[in-house]
Amino acid sequence: MTHLLDVRNLVTQFDTDEGTIHAVNGISYTLKAGESMAIVGESGSGKSVGVLSILRLIPSPPGRIESGEVWFNGRDLLTLPQSEVRQIRGREISMIFQDPMTSLNPVLTVGSQLTEALRNHQRISREAANKEAVEMLRLVGIPDAAKRLKNYPHQFSGGQRQRISIAMALITKPSLLIADEPTTALDVTIQAQITDLVADLQRRLGMAIIWITHDLGVVAGLVEKVAVMYAGRIIEMGPVRDLYVETSHPYTLGLLESIPTLEGTQERLVPIEGSPPNLLEPSGPCPFAPRCRFVVDRCRSENPPLIEVAPDHFSACWEWSRVKEEAAVQNLGPEKTAEGPSDGRSADQEPILEVRDLKKHFSLNRGLFNRQNGVVKAVDGVNFVVKRGETLGLVGESGCGKSTTGETILRLTKETDGQIIFNGQDLTELDDRALRPVRRHMQMIFQDPYASLNPRKTVGEIISEGLIIHQIGTAADRAERVDELMNMVGLNPYFASRYPHEFSGGQRQRVGIARALATNPSLIVADEPISALDVSIQAQVVNLLDDLKEELGLTYLFIAHDLSMVRYISDRVAVMYLGRIVEIGERDDIFENPLHPYTQALQSAVPIPNPDKEAQRERIVLTGDVPNPADPPSGCHFHPRCLFATDICRSEYPPLRNLGRKDQPHQVACHHAEQFA
Repeated sequence: MTHLLDVRNLVTQFDTDEGTIHAVNGISYTLKAGESMAIVGESGSGKSVGVLSILRLIPSPPGRIESGEVWFNGRDLLTLPQSEVRQIRGREISMIFQDPMTSLNPVLTVGSQLTEALRNHQRISREAANKEAVEMLRLVGIPDAAKRLKNYPHQFSGGQRQRISIAMALITKPSLLIADEPTTALDVTIQAQITDLVADLQRRLGMAIIWITHDLGVVAGLVEKVAVMYAGRIIEMGPVRDLYVETSHPYTLGLLESIPTLEGTQERLVPIEGSPPNLLEPSGPCPFAPRCRFVVDRCRSENPPLIEVAPDHFSACWEWSRVKEEAAVQNLGPEKTAEGPSDGRSADQEPILEVRDLKKHFSLNRGLFNRQNGVVKAVDGVNFVVKRGETLGLVGESGCGKSTTGETILRLTKETDGQIIFNGQDLTELDDRALRPVRRHMQMIFQDPYASLNPRKTVGEIISEGLIIHQIGTAADRAERVDELMNMVGLNPYFASRYPHEFSGGQRQRVGIARALATNPSLIVADEPISALDVSIQAQVVNLLDDLKEELGLTYLFIAHDLSMVRYISDRVAVMYLGRIVEIGERDDIFENPLHPYTQALQSAVPIPNPDKEAQRERIVLTGDVPNPADPPSGCHFHPRCLFATDICRSEYPPLRNLGRKDQPHQVACHHAEQFA
């Protein structure tokens, strides 16, 4: 069969003041009509630059396509005039971008943006274009499609905006769709909706697709073949099952080992140590050698070519047979029990934190005179206890109130009602002056390590800031403490004089952890501390947090939407939905016997990094997004999305009741929880 896309020895470079960045270094692959493929790798591996080169979207300067060929439907896109390439882009090849807000024009209605592509590539009337736009919005699951053509992007949720981006990419019915990290910023439930939607549309429209992602778990059940990129090169490529089951490159194996699962294995994660190589120096030995546990002398002197190690399965590794043997042992090994990474607490430990009927409501003020027009109940009657030395995982979709709960506990935002009792003291009764000495014992690790670090201060100044505020030690003591903390989190103290922009994402998150530890806190609220990181860096940071918990006796409130990581690090788990906790209990109870339909759906949406197991399981894909917290549904807030809802669910909110043992409570807010027990 003739290939739809044939990429041959593609090389893309960027000229900078420091030298030439070799972003893509001679990649080659083919794609048939209707075929699906994933390109996987860490940030900076060249995934996105590779597909942008195909579309001739590399900004010049500083970028340039140095050499290679890109044959699409018998034409080399790299030699065509830009006018012809523009006709192919959008009509025959379309792209879904990672952040829908950057690909949607905020000052144009959704309807005008959808019809623009149609009218540019097809000579049809405005009325006909509008009709097709409505049909496409319906196809991607946007309710009231005809009415919503007049809405602007900001009037849609994140999941809906991504659906609109998909509609824009598909409205011209292209033969090739490129999806560049289309689900990275989404919750697992919305991610499941989007991946299922795109896969279904691919089958219905008969188009080929290239998925770009850093997470091998996401694409296990979606594609026919996978290419793994590292340092601008394809280092392994083959049929999807072979790549997962007969892994033949240590980098691919490292990516798989970095992903925690919901399947009961709680062994310590195996991160890929070190950082990706400097792309200013592309030639020489194997670029993965400094991070590889299979390295031999030959790896340090010769860069291995991509060779066929099995039918249609290629690997660029001198020791591919050793890697394949270890991967086979891991896949055939016995199922491990969920012992947890560091569950050293006892059932009778005293609580360090008690949250009692906590509420945080925000008034919606609108109009010329700033009149109140409704209330958003971000946190609406939350109760839980965190015992000293344990980790409580707080999970749920974006907008459910997780982060607001964490910020309110630390009094970064003032509660509307309720009590926050820390070490026996009710923080809600303290004014700012009385609260200051308590703050040194409660710290926060923020989601975005770059936005939370002052770009004008050095890392040393950032870490020591808490020590200065709380007047801890002399200047010499503080400098010594900064060195100690940087060593503790795996950073060289020599870099204390550098600024945040000089560090990688994982290193910046380590700086944020060091800052949180500076005042010797007993409680740390970790608000999505790994969601912005590659899976291999996530494993490093989570292992570090767990080690510090053991060494320093820390207590964590770990906020996340990634249930597999929450299972790995938590002792107990609380599940939030629309401002309230709907289920809370011991980790193993929650994951092995979930009693709330929402918890079941969250678990079902977590991808399994194994094509065979992904194909066998039944998934619960929720419809719709989290409801508007300013106008929540009557009765149980989850009932519009619930498969088991009855009349009582629509009229009465269920109380949180214990269906577990007295000494090991398992509380759930569901009228029908007994049928799942």
